[in-house]
Amino acid sequence: MAKGNKKSKEARLTKKGRSGSRQLLLQALYQYQLSGDGFDVLFSQSKQTKEFSRIDQVHFKYLLHEVLKNLDKLDKISSKHSDRPNNQLDPIERAIIWIGLIEVLSDQDTPVNVVINEAIELAKIYGSKDSYQFVNAVLDAFLKEHSSK
Repeated sequence: MAKGNKKSKEARLTKKGRSGSRQLLLQALYQYQLSGDGFDVLFSQSKQTKEFSRIDQVHFKYLLHEVLKNLDKLDKISSKHSDRPNNQLDPIERAIIWIGLIEVLSDQDTPVNVVINEAIELAKIYGSKDSYQFVNAVLDAFLKEHSSK
């Protein structure tokens, strides 16, 4: 999942708290797209990682559950604000967009600018060269529409 450069190897699942939750969630959602594993399997496997003890476990579990429960809704929003069909999105980009969208939609206590910045950072670390620009554009377009309602 991580690119072969030195920065990605150093940053790989090293964060704590909610940032670490998002990193591990990205890994779980990537696995979901490749294997179709459900919540129980994904959560159980995530709990077995050494990183799990350092993250915000409640946040991780909540986001994993909400993303999986709302996949159709998240994909519909994403496709509305993207120039590519969802089935043509890179799995990393798609998972990061899911995470960003669900955090904004869930109205938790994380400020929107933090959610966007975290999504961009995940895309810079794990995505392809310009993934962060695409993720930012999709989330920004959604936020403009969402905040005008």
